Amino acid sequence: MLKMRSRRAVPERKITLHILRKMNQKELADTLEKNSDDLAVICQRELKSNLKKKFQCVFEGIAKQGNPTLLNKIYTDLYITEGGTGEVNNEHELRQIETTTRKQARPETAIKCNDIFTPFTGQDKLIRTVLTKGVAGIGKTVSVQKFILDWAEGKANQDVQFVFSFPFRELNLMKEDKHTLIELLNHFSMETKESRISNYDKYKVLFIFDGLDECRLPLDFQKNKICCDVTKSTSVDVLLTNLIKGNLLPSALLWITTRPAAANKIPSECVDQVTEVRGFNDPQKVEYFRRRFSDKDLASRIISHIKTSRSLHIMCHIPVFCWISATVLEHILKHKREEVPKTLTEMYTHLVVFHTKQNNEKYLGKEETGPDWNKESILSLGKLAFQQLVKGNLIFYEEDLKEAGIDVNEASVYSGLCTQLFKEECGLYQDKVYCFVHLSIQEFLAAVYVFLSFSNNNENLMCKPQSTSRNFFALVRDKPEVTFYKSAVDEALQSETGNLDLFLRFLLGLSLESNQKHLRGLLTTKRSSSQSHEETVKYIKEKIRENPSPERCINLFHCLNELNDHSLVEEIQRYLRSGSLSEAKRSPAQWSALVFVLLTSEKELEVFDLKKYSRSEEGLLRLLPVLKSSRAALLSGCGVTDKGCASLVSALKSNPSHLRELDLSNNDLKDSGVKLLSAGLGNPHCKLETLRLSGCLVTEEGCASLVSALKLNPSHLRELDLSYNHPGDSGVRLLSAGLEDPHCRLEKLNVEHGGEYAMKPGLRKYACDPTLDPNTAHRLLSLTKDNRKVTRSRETQPYPDHQERFEVWQQVLCREGLTGRCYWEVEGSGGLADIGVTYKGISRRGRGNDCVIGSNDKSWSLFFSDKRYNARHNNAHITLDVPPSSSHRVGVYLDWPAGTLSFYRVSSDTLTHLHTFYTTFTEPLYPGFKVNDVDSSVSLCQVFMGPKKT
Repeated sequence: MLKMRSRRAVPERKITLHILRKMNQKELADTLEKNSDDLAVICQRELKSNLKKKFQCVFEGIAKQGNPTLLNKIYTDLYITEGGTGEVNNEHELRQIETTTRKQARPETAIKCNDIFTPFTGQDKLIRTVLTKGVAGIGKTVSVQKFILDWAEGKANQDVQFVFSFPFRELNLMKEDKHTLIELLNHFSMETKESRISNYDKYKVLFIFDGLDECRLPLDFQKNKICCDVTKSTSVDVLLTNLIKGNLLPSALLWITTRPAAANKIPSECVDQVTEVRGFNDPQKVEYFRRRFSDKDLASRIISHIKTSRSLHIMCHIPVFCWISATVLEHILKHKREEVPKTLTEMYTHLVVFHTKQNNEKYLGKEETGPDWNKESILSLGKLAFQQLVKGNLIFYEEDLKEAGIDVNEASVYSGLCTQLFKEECGLYQDKVYCFVHLSIQEFLAAVYVFLSFSNNNENLMCKPQSTSRNFFALVRDKPEVTFYKSAVDEALQSETGNLDLFLRFLLGLSLESNQKHLRGLLTTKRSSSQSHEETVKYIKEKIRENPSPERCINLFHCLNELNDHSLVEEIQRYLRSGSLSEAKRSPAQWSALVFVLLTSEKELEVFDLKKYSRSEEGLLRLLPVLKSSRAALLSGCGVTDKGCASLVSALKSNPSHLRELDLSNNDLKDSGVKLLSAGLGNPHCKLETLRLSGCLVTEEGCASLVSALKLNPSHLRELDLSYNHPGDSGVRLLSAGLEDPHCRLEKLNVEHGGEYAMKPGLRKYACDPTLDPNTAHRLLSLTKDNRKVTRSRETQPYPDHQERFEVWQQVLCREGLTGRCYWEVEGSGGLADIGVTYKGISRRGRGNDCVIGSNDKSWSLFFSDKRYNARHNNAHITLDVPPSSSHRVGVYLDWPAGTLSFYRVSSDTLTHLHTFYTTFTEPLYPGFKVNDVDSSVSLCQVFMGPKKT
């Protein structure tokens, strides 16, 4: 009867009210309607009271044992931002954590959980459905709990009258049942069941669906039947798809949380706004530990220690890992018994040991001397962890436990033995759901199980004899322990999503005796030797040299860190400290090490300047992961071609794409390269705001490609520099027409200095023709009649007095003051010489540095001889490491607006970069020369051929 009454409540009430008003019984109808509203007020009051009781306390580590903590006391605001689109991300979540850690230094709008339905800046639309994504343990559920608690306490979102929370793990248990929407609400809310409210379309209602990634319902948005009637009984799956599509209660608000890999289960057209929970940023990590410990000194020591280990600091981005770190480090620092853990394996080993000891004390009354392991329970949990890790499952049900050999009737025993690691929850109908506190704990226990299976039983779970891998026969020739670790490395590398990355780190970390000593009660055979350790390290370095994907390389370096081998990283760090990195030749392993160092550095990589590391397209291709993580990429004059442009497209198309500024000036891209680039520029994920293509050999055809891209994606690009190209009148007209598009946001278009001359490749297009100024020449310098060559003479020249003449130093300047972009070449012969540029105001009299080109703040120079080159400015000398050459010809390129002065060695048709000065020029610059040896000379050369740059 109750079901029939609930199902028919809406039409009955509406019909009754309609008939009463037709009978002129308006007062009675109004009273009946008012009583209905009063019921809603009472229901809301009861609902808030019960939700407040339910969510005011949390249990850190999620285990519901021990003392609960008030959520309002320990809650630290999480970093929630605009999340781009709801597209799937299949990367291992550890990689996403590391990527997100690098992103957080950048200015992004943070969103408080109570403002989750507020439109983003610049948007003017109603938000019905919000999808919030974030990796496991990042704080999605806690954000939901805080939102509900603040609503229940009357602090926020009081325009919402009812809030209903549906965990997907509980909805899974209703998979085979049929309900009306009202019945479904009543199952989750006794308050609504007692009030018998059925016309929810009158109220502002919020439905929260937490844990989409745990959903085992089909959610078939294409094939599920349409349902618009809240009184119609159907499957939970059909109810959910129609609620999300807006067929049921279209006025209701929906908030769905998920891990990134499941985000695409909801069609994008059903989602109005996507947000991303990014966990704790650096200040919030500090705040967490300060709130966690009343002992300020202890909190400071823990914070300091975590900052010394990059891997620990990155993982503290996850709130659950902060809890793990707090638990372990508090215990160790207070007792001062052991070395403080610095690697992830050490941290998780200590965590398992600590909680085993804790349970021994609590339940068995044993002293805390060493862990008295329940070997069977650890192995059973490890087997479950490994089996489900391979399948990609984080939530387990009874059938999963049975598969791992765990008696379902004794599951609570396992939960009790590892109360902080494994948990058992009761859903509707008291059905039970199981999970590990965090994915990383599952990965660690899986590694422990695989390690113990090998160490105790000589069973290699990572080696597949039926594999056709070319490495298999090589592996079986190795010692068993070497084979074991090599096969684990191979297996992890073969995973496309990287789901075994962290598992591999743990497994390799367990190979160290320093970690095995904590597992003494579980180990029956010692499996550790310096030789197998060295062989494993060597094998990982070989894999790095094979140049796998950047993500694989980064994880392999983390593996070396777990094995306490830092040699490759330290080598690159020495190069970085010396400042000689850009000139060094690097092996594939060194390139990979450089990527690892840059991506894991605490220093912000806001601007990626390729010239600091390599002036080559190879450098761009090798360092592409670093570029993808930067907001600005400076690639001017780095020899980028079509191949480089094709790679850059991946950075522009990536989701999310972080690049906002891209400078490709002075690369011979031609129209073909610009066409490739335009494919990325037109992609909806591209958020590029500034694009510089100055001096890139672009014609009308390239302009047409850019215009097409801007039509596809017009909302972001603000500045486009096409100066020193040859767009022609037609190309300029195309660009101008594009500017008139009302959707186009372009504010600055530069097509200056265009023409056919700009189509000369390399720096040749900027060639100028300076001439020596006799009025500045020292009297021991002899000039040719055309004023293009100067020679150090033994005899004094009969020059007239002039205020601009150098009186002491054998120097001469050119007549022309240069601004803009200029390129010229000079050739020396017979001895030592300096070539450079100076402001006109350089002193001409006296012996001080204020008169010498390159020895003051008004001038810059390059000293060269047969054997060496020195770059000089403001009396500072930099010795350049340049291989010997028979060529004494030097090219000089001045980009006055950009503030760069570059020197190149010219040999045949090739330019080899020597040095670049970076500054801000404030006056025109005059080329100048200092000729040091008698009979030596310097000549200004005619620039005919376009040199190639290296």
